[in-house]
Order: sequence, then C-alpha cells, then structure tokens
Amino acid sequence: MALALRTPRLLLREWRDEDAEPFAKLSSDRAVMEFLLPFRDRAASDAWIARMRRHNDEHGFAYWVVERAGEAGFVGTLGLSEVRSAGFPFAPAIEIGWRLAQDHWGRGYATEAARAVIDDGFGRLGLDEIVAFTVPANRRSSGVMERLSMHRDPAEDFDHPGLAAGHPLRRHVLYRIRR
Repeated sequence: MALALRTPRLLLREWRDEDAEPFAKLSSDRAVMEFLLPFRDRAASDAWIARMRRHNDEHGFAYWVVERAGEAGFVGTLGLSEVRSAGFPFAPAIEIGWRLAQDHWGRGYATEAARAVIDDGFGRLGLDEIVAFTVPANRRSSGVMERLSMHRDPAEDFDHPGLAAGHPLRRHVLYRIRR
C-alpha cells in the first residue's frame, strides 16, 4: 500500500523512478546545499533515494517527495529518518528534515509539509519525540523548526560526528518536539 500525506497545498508521496533527475538537480544547487553536505556524484544521489525507498518499505517512513498538488511534480523532499549513530549525543532518535527547491522557498511549504509529517509521526507511528538539527547559520531551517513549536536547549548543541574540527558545517543546533 502506497503511503501519502496531503495538506491543503501539498502532496507528500513515495519516490518514483522519475524523481531521480529532479532530486539530483536539487542536490546540486549551491543555495539549497549551502548548509548540507553535497553528494559526490549522481550515483550517490541515486543511492540516497534507494535508501529512502528501502527505509520506507521497512519502517513506513522516510524522506518523501513533496509535490504542489496538481501544479508541480517535484518541489523537494521532506520526512523522517532514524539517527542511530552513537556519535550523535541524542541518538537513537527520529529526525525530521527537508530539502526544497529554491524557487519554492518563502511560501510556507516546509512548515506545512513538516506539520503533516509530525502529526503522522505522533499519530500513525506512535512516536513520542521528533528532533531536527542544522548549523547555527541556517536561519531558514531554524525558523521552520520554531514555527513548528520545536524547542532548542543550547546545552544540547553538538559537533557533527562525521565532520572534522574546523569544518564550517561541524557545529549544529538541536531542536525537539514532544507529543
């Protein structure tokens, strides 16, 4: 059974083969990736999609494709993923995240879609807590987290375990929302 979430303006749906090209284009946009680690090549982008599809099949959640219902077939991706690495001080946890095409910024799509995903997480999935994190300079994402009523305790900010000291994306802020 295919999973999908609908909001007044958006559809969040499972991945299709034709999503690989727009996702690769999105993931190569410098503005979109300013605060994210880039994929090294198209194969890595395609592998990420394959991981999301497998994760969704196994767990009933993942990052899904965001569409503007009836208007735009690929706006970006948004959803939940597991954080299991012991290097993250808050793991294990379920994280919400997003990546939207630049021409869809500033319209409230990330907040609208994320609310639907959080409601699904607390409802259908029975989660008690969802986290989100980003680098301190990413005010757009922090703003979405705050509009979602997520809360930050500066004492929980952390260094990304996969990045070396001095890397500009190493320091992260952590937000939480509880049911």
